[in-house]
Order: sequence, then structure tokens, then C-alpha cells
Amino acid sequence: MIFAVSPRRALSARPLALASALSLCFASGAALAAQALPEVTITGARFASDPALAPIGATVISADDIRRAGAADVNQAIRKIGGVYGRQSLDGSPDFSLDLRGFGTNSSQNMVVTLDGVRMSESQLSNATLSSIPIETVERIDIIRGGASVLYGEGATGGVIRIVTKRPQANGRRGMLRAEMGQFGLRDLRAALAQSWNGFALDASLGSARTDNYRDHNGFELDTFSGGAQWAYQGGRAGVRYDRARQESDLPGALSARQFGDNPRQANTPDDIGALDSDRLTAFAEQRIGAVDLAAELSRRERTARSTYFYTLEGARVASKATYGSVQTQFSPRVRHLAQMDGMLNELVAGVDLVKWTRVTESDYSNADATQKSKALYLRDELTFGGAHKARVAVGARRERFEKDATDTLAFAKPYDTKQTLNAWEVQGSVDVMPAVHLYAKAGRSYRVANVDENGYRSSPGLLAPQTSRDLELGLVYGTASLGASARMFRHQLRNEIFYDPSVNGGYGANTNLDPTQRKGVEVDAHASIARDWRVSGNWQYVRARFTEGRNAGSEMVLVPKNVLSARLAWVPGNGHSADIGAQWAGKQRFGADFANTCGVRISSATTFDARYAHQVGAWEFAVAGLNLADKRYTSNAFGCNSGIYPADGRQVKVSARYDF
Repeated sequence: MIFAVSPRRALSARPLALASALSLCFASGAALAAQALPEVTITGARFASDPALAPIGATVISADDIRRAGAADVNQAIRKIGGVYGRQSLDGSPDFSLDLRGFGTNSSQNMVVTLDGVRMSESQLSNATLSSIPIETVERIDIIRGGASVLYGEGATGGVIRIVTKRPQANGRRGMLRAEMGQFGLRDLRAALAQSWNGFALDASLGSARTDNYRDHNGFELDTFSGGAQWAYQGGRAGVRYDRARQESDLPGALSARQFGDNPRQANTPDDIGALDSDRLTAFAEQRIGAVDLAAELSRRERTARSTYFYTLEGARVASKATYGSVQTQFSPRVRHLAQMDGMLNELVAGVDLVKWTRVTESDYSNADATQKSKALYLRDELTFGGAHKARVAVGARRERFEKDATDTLAFAKPYDTKQTLNAWEVQGSVDVMPAVHLYAKAGRSYRVANVDENGYRSSPGLLAPQTSRDLELGLVYGTASLGASARMFRHQLRNEIFYDPSVNGGYGANTNLDPTQRKGVEVDAHASIARDWRVSGNWQYVRARFTEGRNAGSEMVLVPKNVLSARLAWVPGNGHSADIGAQWAGKQRFGADFANTCGVRISSATTFDARYAHQVGAWEFAVAGLNLADKRYTSNAFGCNSGIYPADGRQVKVSARYDF
């Protein structure tokens, strides 16, 4: 989401206002030679390469999957098609909090999102803003579950979501106009154009979305622009991209159980508002010299978030205003060597990630100036054997040093100036044990560090300790494009998990390092073509998230459904008509404050349905779609014991028209 209200706000009388981040990266194709470009796979080594080096055990969502399901944005595609559980955003944006492997309200801090190889995740409490990526430009989405800190750094314990955009063909033009209208005052207009010549390409996209949303005082406005230029030359390419986003949100606040039962659409904070301005400039270059590939990205992002909250003091309404200004600069050079040896392919990658992030805060309750610098070096080697079994073995390591300092005379936590060094490693292997049957295993160590918001409101005098995890995964994949299934067993043993604990700090709550915790479970994906025009698919995730030691040993972690089950049925006869229907069931989960598992009730399980019908006539496509068709009244965010409830959206029907040229 672009601007987020922290869930912790529901737990205190007047909590801190936390703003979220906008991370936009280059979102269109690459520069081109005179002939059409070959198919390119972004491998586990952050380079474009042979599909044989695709990430081990990844789930892939193709552009065809996205078009068939009628996903309106990238976040929705990940949830609907990839089966990833998501929680309703708190600011009215379509950017649900995606949760890989049951990390609850901190899921975004335990997952890395990249766009065309550039990291979108930030150094503060926020979700990656996927709604600003034009869904029409997406070629593929890779979901890599499990620890991936070697290549992607801190915060990749739950996994990585990688978005890869389309490359326009040489000497060609493509464009798109799209309009959508629906209930709750939805109005969404988009336009995109890409033109390429021999070795040169330009592209631009515009978007403007307005909606009143399901709840009162929950209006949301988003205007985006993305434009870039790219050049291809002998053995390489280079380009620049500018991204701009402007968002405004009305914030309705949390409800009590009685309010939720009486009218879930009502607002409890009818005057609270937020806004965000974000600008990002990115430059990149790639060059091949013999068997060596060189690549680098340099990006700078400026972001200003504003919020206004109201509270009552001695019978009078008082406004509390805050402005957060941050700048992030990132430079990521890397090198790869590919070598063929007796029928084997060896890929050796080394890289550096340099990041500097600063933030200045002006508010009634904080005057924080904070800086974080990180320097990382990583090395990874993968060997792919020839023969019928197509065996692969990969090993890697990363060392990252963080320098942090902050001052804030108004905040709860003391100022700090410290350095931390962390290491990650991984070992992976896979083999085709028989035709159409693929077995793989992963083991490693991942980590994350507390961000500036977490350290700014912490329980300890010193900085929160880094979170570490020992990661294990065993997977089996069977089948073909028409019939297949995969199953994964996983376990994450976490030390010093960074989390908001409402029971510390005299009951006021604060961010803290938890006693040892664990995530373990099973994930199953399956798909089948049941007739010439029909395809069915499904996902099941079982996660047991619990404390393993300490005063809450054996207790379940909060806001983690033990079971999430999704199923989809698609009809594509090939005559211009198509239809898609899906269902998702999420099991019961603990309320956000119920660390000791003593609350007498749980958040109820919920089943939701969505569907879409589309008809294509020439270059036009007309569609009607519906979300939460049964109008289920439910929540995925509740931060007290049967209180602090943020209702999920009710039924919404919308229509759209799209013209491709």
C-alpha cells in the first residue's frame, strides 16, 4: 500500500501515526536489437539467463494466467492465482498485506518484492506498492517461498515475489486504453504506449483511480506516471526510468465488536486523512564480455508522507499532524561468469548492494532524524548437470553491515548510533527422479533487522537485536502443463523475531524481540485441464506458527490462519468468450493482542467468491467482474481481543472496457 495506518494504532489511546512507502521501479520492456528478442528468464542469480537456471521450487504466474483470471492489479494476481494469503489494506488501497508462510502483521517485513530485479521493499513499516504497476505490462510473476537472504538481503525469510515486465518487440508499437467503473464510486482509467526502433525504445503509462470504497470515510485517490528510455548496443543495454505517484486516503479507523456487528461500513475516525508523494529515478546497464556478464542499477527515491489524526483533549477536538520526508539511494553492481564443462553448466555470481536511507520527521509527537546505511557482498555458485536427471546444486553466502543512527527527543525510545553485521548462507539441490517428477531440497540461514519505526518505539533501552532464522524446505513437483501438482514441507526456526507485543511496556505495547518462534507446515499447488476449454487449479497452505520457548511456549502466533485454501475454475473456449470463478477459505486465527491465547474467541473463518466474464471483439475487450459475491461480512485485521476490527470489503460488481492497439 502507498500510505498505511499501522495496526498498532488500534491498541492504544493515541498511538503513533506511521506512514507507508511507495516503491516504484521501471515497469516496462527492454531495449531491442533489430530482431525479436529471445525469451528471457530472470534467474535465482538476479541475471537474465537460460530457463534451465530458473529458481528452484518457484511458483510462476504467466501473463496468460493473469489475463484469463482478469486480475485488476499485481497484488490481486498474486492472491487470486498464486494462492498467497492477503489481509485487507487499512488505507483503502488495493495493496493487501501479502503473507508468505504465516508472519502475521509483520509479513511485509519478512518478504522481499522486486520489479525487474530492483528491490521495492523499504526500511520502514510498509508494504510494497504493487497497485502502481500497470498489470498489462507484466510478463511473469515468480513466487519464491522460503529463506532467500543470500541474494535479496534482509527480510527475505518468508520468501521473494519477483515481477518481470514485458519486453516490446523490435521496430514495433503497442498501446492500451482501459476504463473501469463499479460500485462504491469506482473509476479507474489507464493508458500505456511503447514504441521501439532498432536499438532504442520509449514507453510511458498513466493511471488515475478514484473510489469511495466499502466503508464510510474511506475514499482513495491514486495518480501515477511511469516513463522510460532504453538503448541496446553490442552485447548490452542501458536505460533510465522515472516513476511518480500521488495518493490521498481517508482513514476510517478500527471498530469495536458491537460496531462491526451493527454496521461494518461505519467510520470511527471520520476526519483522519493521509497523503503520499513519491518520485523515483532509476538507471541501469548490462554488458556481456565473452562468458562474463556485468550489470548494475542506480536508483534514488524521494518520498513525503503526510497524516492528520484527531483526538479529544479536555472536551476539545485537537488535530495531530505529521510529515515524514525520506530519501533512499541504492547502487547494486554485480558480475556473473557462465561456463560449460563436460556437458555441465556452471554459474558463478558475485555482487554488492549499497543502500543509504534517511528520514526527517516533523510532528507533535516526534522529531525523528534517522539514517540507515548498508553494505553487502554476496557470492553464489550453481552447477547444472547434464543427462536425463538434470541435477542442480547451488551454494551461496552473504555478509551485510548496517550502520544506524537516530535522534528523537519526543519519542519513547532513546537515540542510538550503532553498527550490526549479519551473515546468510544457503544450499539448494534438485533432481528429476523420473520423467515428470522433480525433487528438491533447500537449507539456509536468513535474517532481518529492525527498521526505523520498530526501533523508534521499542521495549528495550538498546536497539532491537537482529532476527535470524534457520530455514529448511523439501519439495516434490509432478506433471506437465495440462496436469500437475507440487507439495512443499517447510520449517523456519526463528530467534529474536521482531514483533509488536501489546503486553509489554506496562500494557501500552512496544516493538520487541520475541522468545524463540517457529513456522512449519505444508503447501500444495495443483492444476488440471479437465476438458478442452476448462482448467481447474487450487492451492492449500497449512502453517503452524507458534512460540517454542518462553512464557508463551506452545501458544499460537496471532493473526495467522492455520489453513488457507483457494480454488479456481477457468473457461476459455477460444472464441472471444472467457469466464473465471474462484473461491478462498481462510481458517480461524488468533486476535492480534492474544499472545497468551487467552482470548475466549477467535477471528472467524471466512469463504469468499469472485468471478469474471469477458468478451473480446477485435481489439476491444468488455468484462464484468464481482468480488466477495456472497457479500460475506468478515475481517482479516483485528488487533485487540474481539476489538480493534478493520472490516473487509463487501460485495462489489464492476465493468470494464479495454482497447489494445
